[in-house]
Amino acid sequence: MKSWISRPVPHLPGSMPALSLFDTIAGGLVTLDAAGEQSMYVCGITPYDATHMGHAASYVAFDLLNRAWRDGRQQVAYVQNVTDVDDPLLERATETGVDWRELAASQIELFRTDMEALNVLAPDHYVGAVESMPMIVPAIERLLHESLAYRVAGTDGEPDGDVYYDVEAAGKHADDADAWTLGAVSGLSDADMLELFAERGGDPGRAGKRQALDPLLWRVAREGEPHWPGGELGDGRPGWHIECTVIAQKYLPAPFTVQGGGSDLVFPHHEMGAGHAYSLAGVPLARHFAHAGMVGLDGEKMSKSKGNLVLVSRLRAAGEDPAAIRLAILAHHYRDDWSWTDAGFTEAKDRLATWRSALDAARQGTAAALINAMRTELSNDLFAPGALAAVDEWAEGALADPDGEATASSIDAALVSDAVNALLGVEL
Repeated sequence: MKSWISRPVPHLPGSMPALSLFDTIAGGLVTLDAAGEQSMYVCGITPYDATHMGHAASYVAFDLLNRAWRDGRQQVAYVQNVTDVDDPLLERATETGVDWRELAASQIELFRTDMEALNVLAPDHYVGAVESMPMIVPAIERLLHESLAYRVAGTDGEPDGDVYYDVEAAGKHADDADAWTLGAVSGLSDADMLELFAERGGDPGRAGKRQALDPLLWRVAREGEPHWPGGELGDGRPGWHIECTVIAQKYLPAPFTVQGGGSDLVFPHHEMGAGHAYSLAGVPLARHFAHAGMVGLDGEKMSKSKGNLVLVSRLRAAGEDPAAIRLAILAHHYRDDWSWTDAGFTEAKDRLATWRSALDAARQGTAAALINAMRTELSNDLFAPGALAAVDEWAEGALADPDGEATASSIDAALVSDAVNALLGVEL
């Protein structure tokens, strides 16, 4: 599947110091190893609706990490998936009377244009679930052969043969300190996991399962649903979690550096994906797990079911500058839950205008100190609000200089513009 086109990233003098990042499993900040190639997998969209601000905030968050690594002279391998067949997509296609393939294609293309407009660096591999079927099927067959998965008999008119992951069997690795057991990623209690599992696509009440929290690996074909050849599994389609695991293991080292996504993916998606990975490879999926906060609207949860989404494409269609949209996101630390407001967006637009005005009055010799300040903030768990405050202070100083024209430096102006672009992804 084709990705979007990244805009060039300016090279800055010096480099980013060692990065600290909040690791969900560790429950605190960890210092990322700066040696060798870095690698990152960020879970992609299910393309049944346009890119909303929650999507945008998550991808901008991990774009900051990508940029910080690159500024630290690291090589970065970045993979993102597209869940281009899943229940929500099929349900939306039925509701709207649009073929599910056409709906997916249109929303994937809209997502690409949104990401390109927001100056998010494109993944090296942008991979759909549908194109990954030849990799997914053998992985599930292997789990069956190793007694880490099992088939469930059909009930109430459902066909026989759905395949589920056996979390209890998969978690029996007492002799390996790096092994996965249920709860290793999320740290949640059984009760909390059960509640979230039901809310986030799981089927704890499915008859015939060995454990309520066992996730689906393969759904055998139903009449009227898309399906693919599944070898000994029979025709069908994969569960959500195994898709990401197989794609990550195909295109990234084992383990790779950072698994990223929104905080709503911690459980069950990242929990189960980590289990699948260990069962298939005998090593952890990723060294670190990092998660972005949730975005609401005026203090309420933003969701497709509530119909209160702020869509990037609609803002763009209304003539809003994507750089201002990105700045509105960066005003919040990536791990925080926050709400999109008109006041916050107005502040972002004013900030962008101020920064652009300040370039004409850039004071000689001020760019280097600003770059150091921005790097210090970003190296501390990607603290973008601190980096924005540093640029605010620089701009205030430039605009307050009564002799601005006499001391203005085109060299510093160009360097500041490059730094804001390279580190924050905001084009001045």
